[in-house]
Amino acid sequence: MATDNNRFQAIISHCKEYGFVFQSSEIYDGLSAVYDYGQWGSELKKNIKDYWWKSMTQLHENIVGIDAAIFMHPTTWKASGHVDNFSDPMIDNKDSKKRYRVDHLLEAFADELEKAGKKEEGDAILATMEKLLAANDFDGLKKLIEDNKVKCAVSGTVNWTDVRQFNLMFSTQLGSVTEEASEIYLRPETAQGIFVNFLNVQKTGRMKIPFGIAQIGKAFRNEIVARQFIFRMREFEQMEMQFFIRPGSQKEWYEYWKEARMKWHLSLGITEDKYRFHDHVKLAHYADAACDIEFEFPIGFKEVEGIHSRTDYDLSRHQEFSKKKMQYFDPEINQNYIPYVIETSIGLDRCFLMVISNAYAEEDLSTPEKQDSRVVLRFAPKLAPIKLAVLPLTKKDGLPEIAREIMDECKTSFRCFYEEKDAIGKRYRRQDAIGTPFCVTVDHQTKEDQTVTIRYRDTMQQERIPINKIKELIEKQIL
Repeated sequence: MATDNNRFQAIISHCKEYGFVFQSSEIYDGLSAVYDYGQWGSELKKNIKDYWWKSMTQLHENIVGIDAAIFMHPTTWKASGHVDNFSDPMIDNKDSKKRYRVDHLLEAFADELEKAGKKEEGDAILATMEKLLAANDFDGLKKLIEDNKVKCAVSGTVNWTDVRQFNLMFSTQLGSVTEEASEIYLRPETAQGIFVNFLNVQKTGRMKIPFGIAQIGKAFRNEIVARQFIFRMREFEQMEMQFFIRPGSQKEWYEYWKEARMKWHLSLGITEDKYRFHDHVKLAHYADAACDIEFEFPIGFKEVEGIHSRTDYDLSRHQEFSKKKMQYFDPEINQNYIPYVIETSIGLDRCFLMVISNAYAEEDLSTPEKQDSRVVLRFAPKLAPIKLAVLPLTKKDGLPEIAREIMDECKTSFRCFYEEKDAIGKRYRRQDAIGTPFCVTVDHQTKEDQTVTIRYRDTMQQERIPINKIKELIEKQIL
């Protein structure tokens, strides 16, 4: 069995071996912190997206979705504060020339202290770091690093530069002629596409406060120290919802969405003990309250979703910079105002990693007579890339034809997979490894009584059921 330290590497290897995630441009030695989703990874990712989208829009009468462009007018990012504030404290080692994010450097040092039995000392360093970050005390951060003799992992020295801010936005040129082109940015978040369309959606949808606008889309951040597989990437996908409310009601709505989002996470089939809330010590420039939902990955508790009370900062700033009114007339109180906003923002790639980390299991199935084991992904059936594998026992005697009829009946309703190569046991193991919850085997008895053997992934139990009950059984499980 993989230990917690080795488990993360085992998951990464499994993702590559079974078609979930590949290093981008791998044949050219890859591109750092950029990944491609393979045939089963893209299915799992789509299922997570669809589940989130349905829970946000279809199940809420007062939330609608949009799809804003990646490119936006550059003044958008001046108004939002990203041009001036979207940066991370960095430090370089003068000997190795390696650059580190300060928080990552100190977190890694605290991890080493914990392994050495000095957890309290490490926790104290992290607590001091959070206070210094909140105060933007860069001299204090450098002193903390130097006083604790935090070494560079490459050079092994403590020869550090000063701490300084590094802006995380990618810039590019819009226009075909360089001299005439204007500088624009790849969006570092999807939220601003919602804010600039606030009035468009409100008026055309005749939306009444409170209401929400949801969006799923790509965002880009020039992470200097990207790490931990798909947890922190330069190109990633966000699932965000901005909920517009009456000023003064933000506290109750903030608590409402904290509870609602945690319920959504638990509906993924993940137990409550794997989650925790983490309140922000340092609030973003736009927030009056903020917390993260953290999940216990093999690498420790890490953020997967943020819930923020953004006040009226965004709409007010866009009103200021665009000179267009971003107000809402509330007929219930006969008043114009700029709405406040509660944001829920979840990283799709982190959610993917969370789901696969929770699902991954190595099982020893050995008996006194035989050594045996399996790797299984216990996805909730509604998220599994493949819902049903149809497996004829042999390639002859009409069994493939019956199996194909079952495929044709089911594939219009959910994702199915057909395979007839190798022994049935090997085929079961391959389906376990990609998380298929149900396998149906067509055998010679099927020809006699129109029944098949259905095998359940999690228990490996098998039973005979009529062919005409297959679709109904699986549809009940994947709702």
